[in-house]
Amino acid sequence: MKDLLISDLSFHDLLDESVKIHGHLCPGQVLGVRLSMLGLDNIGIYDPKGADRKKLIVYVEIDRCATDAIQSVTGCSPGKRSLKLKDYGKMAATFVNLETDRSVRVLAREDSKQKAKNYFPEIEDKYKCQLEAYKVMPDEELFEWREVKVNVPDEDMPGRPKRRITCEKCGEFVQDSRDVNIDGIELCKACADGGYYEVL
Repeated sequence: MKDLLISDLSFHDLLDESVKIHGHLCPGQVLGVRLSMLGLDNIGIYDPKGADRKKLIVYVEIDRCATDAIQSVTGCSPGKRSLKLKDYGKMAATFVNLETDRSVRVLAREDSKQKAKNYFPEIEDKYKCQLEAYKVMPDEELFEWREVKVNVPDEDMPGRPKRRITCEKCGEFVQDSRDVNIDGIELCKACADGGYYEVL
């Protein structure tokens, strides 16, 4: 029996599942679902939540609505160490097939927002117009994509931590080579560079 490509699955079913996780339907959800389908299809991942789940890592470049959709479609997550957030503020994601070493970066086209009006000129609200247009626009009008090379460091791979140290300043444990060595002293990043929090 032939494997079912992700693009053979129902877009509407994937969108419905994504909306349940995200909490509402928006243009970002539509883009995220379609972007994921395109990325997975291009790297030959057929069953991202099942048989292929250990072959896939996704790098997402924005912390917006589309990220929830990408997580929903791919099954990747930070907790599984298969969803990596590189917040460049770009509506883009890179899909990596760890088995074949094939990777593709998919970027949402900025001009698709203006082109949406060509599909539904009767919808005056620009967000509603984009939402409906993004469902039917061809991939070429919505996205740019290209093969890329991604070198995934060992410490970023899914699985058990390969290294664990104790910060010599705060005494907290640091995993996965996220520590910093300054003049021979092992520190966590918060102690080395200043954290996002301040102890009261």
